[in-house]
Amino acid sequence: MGKNVAVIGLGYVGLPVAVRATEAGFDVTGFDVDDRKIEALASGRTYIDDITDEMVAATSATGRFRATSAAADVAGFDIAVITVPTPLRDGAPDTSFIEGAARTVGEALRPGATVVLESTTYPGTTEELLAPILEDISGLRAGDDFHLGFSPERIDPGNTTWTFERTPKIVAGVDDPSTKTIEAFYAELVDEVVVASGTREAEMAKLLENTFRHVNIALVNELAIHADSLGIDIWEVIRTASSKPFGFMPFRPGPGVGGHCLPIDPTYLSWQFERRLGTVSRFVKIANDINDNMPAYVARRVQARLNDLRKPVNGSRILILGLAYKANSNDARETPATGLIRALLDLGAEVSAHDAWVDAYELDSVIERVDLTEESLERADLVVLVTDHQDVDYDLVLRAAPAILDTRNHLAGENVETL
Repeated sequence: MGKNVAVIGLGYVGLPVAVRATEAGFDVTGFDVDDRKIEALASGRTYIDDITDEMVAATSATGRFRATSAAADVAGFDIAVITVPTPLRDGAPDTSFIEGAARTVGEALRPGATVVLESTTYPGTTEELLAPILEDISGLRAGDDFHLGFSPERIDPGNTTWTFERTPKIVAGVDDPSTKTIEAFYAELVDEVVVASGTREAEMAKLLENTFRHVNIALVNELAIHADSLGIDIWEVIRTASSKPFGFMPFRPGPGVGGHCLPIDPTYLSWQFERRLGTVSRFVKIANDINDNMPAYVARRVQARLNDLRKPVNGSRILILGLAYKANSNDARETPATGLIRALLDLGAEVSAHDAWVDAYELDSVIERVDLTEESLERADLVVLVTDHQDVDYDLVLRAAPAILDTRNHLAGENVETL
C-alpha cells in the first residue's frame, strides 16, 4: 500500500478523511470542483463543523496536504477515496457526481492502485456503475489490475464523541486482495475496521442504518401528532417508556428530518427495490410521507397557537430559532426549517430567523436574519424553536418572548407550548 492518497470531494465527508489521512502520515491531494473550498483551505479557513481552522492550518503545515480544483493534480495516487454528493433528482438517485469522479480517477488510475467509494448510494453501485467507468477509461480491470471497494461514510456533523477516528469503519472489496488493502488503509485512520463480505452488503448496511432511524423517527412523529389530539404529553410518554432497560430505544419527535442521511438515503434503497424487484419499501414510503409533512404540521400548530392568542397568521411576526437540521451544527442541508418557513410565508406571516451557526441559508433573500436580543424577541408574536443549539440564551428567550412553540422539548414555562 502506497502513501499517496487522493480524496475526491472535500465536503462534510471528504475533508475529514483528507485531514485524518494527513495526520496518519499519508501524502494527500484533495480535489474538489468548488473553487471556493479550495480558496478557503488555502487561506487556512474551514467550512464544516468537524474541522476547525486550527486543524486546517496544522494539516497544511505538514507539507503533505494540498487542495486543488485541477483534475490533473490527482495523478500519482496509490489510493483514491471518492466522497462526492449523491442527491435525489425527481425521486431517483442522481449518480452524476460519482460518474464525474470516476472519470477523474479513471484518467489517473495505474496498475496496483486502489479506489474506494464512500458516497452513500444504492446496493450495486460500486460494481455496476463505478467499476465499468474506471475500467473503460483506464483500460484496466477491477480486481485484476487495481483494487476496488466500498466503505460507507459515518460522519455525524457536530458529534464530538463519535468522531471520524473513533467511529468503526465498514469496508468491503470486489475481491479478497481489494478488501485486505482497503482494510489496511482504514486501519491507519480509525480505531476499528469492520469487514463486510461484499460491496453490496456494505452499501446496504449504510442504508439500513439510516432507514432504521428514518422509520423510527417517523413512528414517533406520527404518535406525537395523535397524542396532541388526545391531550397526551408525548414527551412524558417517551420519558417513562425509556425507563425500560430492554426492548426499547427512545426516538424523539421534531419538526422534520434533514441532512443527507434521512431525507435522501432511504429512498435510494426503495428505488433499488423497485428497479430490481418491482416492489417498493412500504416502510420507507410511509416514513417519507410522515417526516416530509412534519414542517406543514408545525405550521398548523403555529396557526393554532396564534389562534389561541387571537391573532391571524397573516401579518403576524414569527421568529424561527435555528435553521440547521440538527443542534450545534452549521449543516442546513434539507433542513425542515425551509419547509416550515415557506409554509408560513405562504400564509402571509412576517418571518425572521436567528442561527449563529448557519452563515448562508437558501431563504436569506426572503426572510430577515436577526440577532437574538430582547427587542427582537419582544417584537415577535410567536417564537418557534426549530433547532436547539446550545449557545442560545434560553433564559432570555423565556423571559422576553411573548409566546413560544418548542418543537424540541427544550424549554419549560407558562409561555411555552411543546410539539
